[in-house]
Amino acid sequence: MNGRAWTFRDLDAIAALERECFSDPWSRRMLADSFLSDGFFGTVLEEEGAIVAYGGMHIAFDEAEVELVAVSEMYRRCGRGGKVLEDLIDIARERGAKKMFLEVRVSNSAAQILYLKNGFTGLYCRTRYYPDGEDAIVMRKEL
Repeated sequence: MNGRAWTFRDLDAIAALERECFSDPWSRRMLADSFLSDGFFGTVLEEEGAIVAYGGMHIAFDEAEVELVAVSEMYRRCGRGGKVLEDLIDIARERGAKKMFLEVRVSNSAAQILYLKNGFTGLYCRTRYYPDGEDAIVMRKEL
């Protein structure tokens, strides 16, 4: 199970997986804009040529912000999310980040457990953060 960097050719598959995984998915345009921006780094996992998990983050100065982590439903709870997160953490360290941040839905206990297992701690809650009004927990990891 090896990750590799996103390429522009991956955007259609990533956008499809984004729609599969989230009620408020990023559009292909949002993904492309993020991919093309300075400081963006992304990783994907493939199974038999199909992207089954991905993650993306921005790094500015000594901070990394995880913006995207998704795993296809049939590959969840098998270590793929952990591998994506591990790849992002490694890239952030290599690029000189000292801290890593992310937001997670308060209802997404599976993701929260993954982040806690990987050394993230909760900082505070952002009320009505998501378009549907759900709150987000802001989490941080010291690198």
